[in-house]
Amino acid sequence: MTATLPLAGLNIVVTRPLEQAADLVRRIEQLGGKPLLFPLLEIAAVRDERALHEQISRLQQAEFAIFISPNAVRYGMAAIRASGVLPASLKIACVGQGSAFALHTLGIKDVIVPAERFDSEGLLALPELQNVAGKRVMIFRGDGGRELLGNTLSARGAQVEYVTCYLRSKPGLDSGRLLAAAPDAITVTSSEALNHLRAMLNEEQRRVVGAMLLFVPHERIAAAAKQQGWQHVIVTESGDDGMLSGLIAWANTKRN
Repeated sequence: MTATLPLAGLNIVVTRPLEQAADLVRRIEQLGGKPLLFPLLEIAAVRDERALHEQISRLQQAEFAIFISPNAVRYGMAAIRASGVLPASLKIACVGQGSAFALHTLGIKDVIVPAERFDSEGLLALPELQNVAGKRVMIFRGDGGRELLGNTLSARGAQVEYVTCYLRSKPGLDSGRLLAAAPDAITVTSSEALNHLRAMLNEEQRRVVGAMLLFVPHERIAAAAKQQGWQHVIVTESGDDGMLSGLIAWANTKRN
C-alpha cells in the first residue's frame, strides 16, 4: 500500500522549530515519507516578562499590531491576554497565512494579511498600511530579524515600536546524524535556520549537503542558499500545504 503513497520511501529532513514541526512531520508520514526531525532553531519565552507587559500596556494607544510569525502570535497573544484585553479598535496584521491561521484559531477573524506575497514587502504593499503617518504601530516578533517593515513604516511617518515576545537560539545538533540519514530532501523555512545549518558543518560536510535537494518557501531564502553553494533549490508556496505540494510534485517527477 505504501508504494502508492506520493512520498513513499523518501527521507525528508524537517528543520522547523520543534513547536512548529509536528504537523508537517505527521503529514509527511501519512504520505509515505520518512521524516527526520532536525530543528535548527529553538523558541522560548522572553526572560524579562515585566518589560514585555510594560510594552503591551501601550497597545491602547496603538493603531496597528503586526505579528511577524506564528511564534509571534503564540507568545505575543499570550502576553496580551495575560495583561488584559485586546483593544477593540486595534487593527491586527500579519505577514503570512500561517500567522493568520494562528490568529483565527485564537478568535481574531479580521486580520490584514497579504493575499499573494507572504513577506514584509507583501504586507507593505497593502492599502491599509499606506497612510500611517502619525499612527503607532507595534510589531511583535522574536529577538532580531529583518528591519524592512519597521523602517518602511517609519519612513511613511508611523511611530514604530518593536515588541520582542520570544527568543530564538541555536540548539546543539549532531551534523553526523543528518548525514547518516541520507536525506532525499531537506526543508528549511528561514534564512536564519539556513545559516545555522551552514555554521555547524565543516567544509567537506558543506560540499556533501550542498549537493542535496533543498526545499524553501521563499525566493529570498533560495537566493541565500545559492550564495552558500547549494546546487539544487526548489521554491515552494508558503506554509505546510505549500511545502508538501512542492515535495509531492518533485516526487512525482522523480518517479516518472
